[in-house]
Amino acid sequence: NITRVTHFILLGFTHLAQLQLLLFVVVLLIFTVTMIGNILIVLIATVDPALHTPMYYFLKNLSLIDICYSLDIVPKMLINLLSERKTSSFTACALQLSLVVLFITSECFLLAIMAYDRYVAICHPLHYATIMTKKTCRQMSAVVWLSGFPVAVGLTGWLFSMPFCKSNEVNHFFCDISPVLKLVCLDTYIFELLVFIATLLIMVLPFILITVSYICIIYTIVQMPMAESRQRLFSTCSAHLVVVTLFYCTTCLIHLHPKSNLSPNDKKLVSLSYTIITPMLNPIIYSLRNSDVKEALWRA
Repeated sequence: NITRVTHFILLGFTHLAQLQLLLFVVVLLIFTVTMIGNILIVLIATVDPALHTPMYYFLKNLSLIDICYSLDIVPKMLINLLSERKTSSFTACALQLSLVVLFITSECFLLAIMAYDRYVAICHPLHYATIMTKKTCRQMSAVVWLSGFPVAVGLTGWLFSMPFCKSNEVNHFFCDISPVLKLVCLDTYIFELLVFIATLLIMVLPFILITVSYICIIYTIVQMPMAESRQRLFSTCSAHLVVVTLFYCTTCLIHLHPKSNLSPNDKKLVSLSYTIITPMLNPIIYSLRNSDVKEALWRA
């Protein structure tokens, strides 16, 4: 008597029925700014010779991840905000979830590599050109993009091979692991444990590398005699630090503490910050805090 689930209903922001149109306008505006900002970063980092350095090569990859991440979530969300029946097919939901895992994993590792790049540039400036070669940067970016595939395919394949018989209503605005997992009929303890271990490896290990890199960077900068040099080096790292803080503060709240006291509706609002707002802020932060990017934008 078990009915096979063929589609899911994404409840999204149905609890804010009277604000659906306003939400649509706001999300569409944010999405437009996100696309324009990140596409501009990709274009100027590709075209402008002054930005053909490892730092901007990784920044271009960050913008590409933000573009793909936004395209995976926002268009479907916009459609659901205007439609009465907010359905997603079984296959589409699985694909969306696998891409979410892939891009979050990629961004975590990329932020760690960007911190390592700043560490080498500031702590070992004479060896920077020999360590961060074009070949090394390409290999690092390949690892970033490929690192999430085993996790994304493994977790998504396992989750969607389980029977869904409780309901087909996902209490979220996109297919995420926690809300989909609540619809599974089986005991999910082993799967939840594996997800937690994978989340620790994906998020905590890069964060440790970022922290160690910046401890070394700060120590090196403090030892410098000239205040002007210290200020200039701090400014080159500030944009990356802001991006890391925004990303980790929101994602850790959801993924490292899945059984928190936050209600499902509160979790949706927190998820909005790292799925929609952070990808919009990344290019703005780098543009405002980086004179090279501002000059390249004016030249373009």
